[in-house]
Amino acid sequence: MIGRLFNSHHHAATDTIITDRYLGFLIWQSLQSTLLYLLSKTLISPLLQSTYTITHILSTFILFHLSLLLFSTSLFLVSSPQLVRGVSPVELLFGVLRLVFVYGGQPLPVDFRRRVRVTLGFTLFVGCCCVAAYLAVVCFSGCEVFGALGFRSLVIGLVYGLHYVFTRRWILDFPIVQRPLFFSYKMGVRKAVVKAVRLATTGYLVSLLVPLFISDRKVAMRDLILDQIVFYFASCMVFLCWELNRHLLQVFLTKRYLFAPLKGSAAAATNPSGHLLVALEETSGRSLVHHLAYLDLCMVSESNVDTWRRAAFFEETGETYKKVIAVCLKPLEQLTLDLSEGLGSSVDKSTSPLSNQLRSPTELSSISRLHEPFHDFQVCAWSARIASSLTIRSHKEDRLGVAQLSGCNTSTISTLLSCLLAVETSMGKKTNIQPSNTQYPTANIKWAALNPTAAATVGITSHKKDGPHHAKAYSMADILRTSIYQIVSTFHHEMVASSKQGLLDKDWISNGKPLYGSRELIVHKLRMFLEFQAN
Repeated sequence: MIGRLFNSHHHAATDTIITDRYLGFLIWQSLQSTLLYLLSKTLISPLLQSTYTITHILSTFILFHLSLLLFSTSLFLVSSPQLVRGVSPVELLFGVLRLVFVYGGQPLPVDFRRRVRVTLGFTLFVGCCCVAAYLAVVCFSGCEVFGALGFRSLVIGLVYGLHYVFTRRWILDFPIVQRPLFFSYKMGVRKAVVKAVRLATTGYLVSLLVPLFISDRKVAMRDLILDQIVFYFASCMVFLCWELNRHLLQVFLTKRYLFAPLKGSAAAATNPSGHLLVALEETSGRSLVHHLAYLDLCMVSESNVDTWRRAAFFEETGETYKKVIAVCLKPLEQLTLDLSEGLGSSVDKSTSPLSNQLRSPTELSSISRLHEPFHDFQVCAWSARIASSLTIRSHKEDRLGVAQLSGCNTSTISTLLSCLLAVETSMGKKTNIQPSNTQYPTANIKWAALNPTAAATVGITSHKKDGPHHAKAYSMADILRTSIYQIVSTFHHEMVASSKQGLLDKDWISNGKPLYGSRELIVHKLRMFLEFQAN
């Protein structure tokens, strides 16, 4: 009963995290947008040959903020901490046909419905950009609502919305170094200004096609040039507000949140890791709270800021440490299984290294799902860093030995190695298994390992390095290798002693079949790290 009350209370607390940040973002974006609005109106007023009443000034000011509220809300709704896939128009058409003629009115698959919602969300965002640009430009420039310049503002909003969606700028980028809000915001202002000018210029040039279809009233050349200057200036100011708001939203949403009770409170003494574990275990993998929980755990594991929280992981029962390691290894295990499925290799058929990894270029070129497992790249990268950092910290901070006795160290090493092999295979990298000492004399080991005819080649042939997944695969492989090397460097003496006794696989590799490859390949890969030859 107490546990359920704790979970319900924590869920209510985590639900308010995003709401509070969104409200804080709205307050600050309204302040900076008001400043830009007043500044731009002051600069552009000499060019506007019109006089306005107080009522008109107040109405345009309110309308401008309503347009920003529309844009900011739609921007917040489409923002995502990871890549999500939508459906193409062709897929949507076939889905509707299947719904009518095949399923007989039955609901479509859950994944397809989710992707349809994603596409509808992006479409709605583009529409909101058009409407928001239309209202904002009219408020800035004072042009006619139904004139050619008014309709051109719809075009620049369309250009911005399409650019934002197709360049995937809606994916939240978590900064490597967490800074205070002001400094994080200040570092992106220059890029926002440059981006706003470029987008405004592009939108302005594209919108020049509008007068070809909409005939505006005939004006003098001087007035025409003046209208173009005012429209371009208004477009720049609108996009500047939007870019600064987009950057401000990124700063607010990606700021670290502490999933911990107050230090010195009763909860900090009894259950200091409860809030964090609930956020890691019971939130959706696509949610922002889930990513913030991994970010918080990563900073606790790697830094010495909250050492009391890290010390609580190594409590005497070992249950907390096992739960933390389990939630860290789960994304890596899923990545390994997804890559294995994408490569067409079955875990059940991996008895021989050659049987599950050798593939022809024709087969590999037909693989279309290799990039999908890397959609959750950020969480996988954090997971590898957390598992490595906690394993390293356990060497000195785990006084009770719960990391080793619970088998978490062997699970961590095995999962990292299996994941690395799967990632390297998806990149087209080959791994050679060196022959054992029982089959070859010591003097011939080096020669046999370098001889391609004597080595069991594992991996795939050349793979396109310009594939959609290769950049993330390369980064993931580098993170995994760094994590394994850090563990091996810390436990090098123990691993070398186990290797000399022939117990390396028993002491540092989990029992059972690995997630990818064979047990012999995992041991061979670990020996390469021990000899600092894995690259």
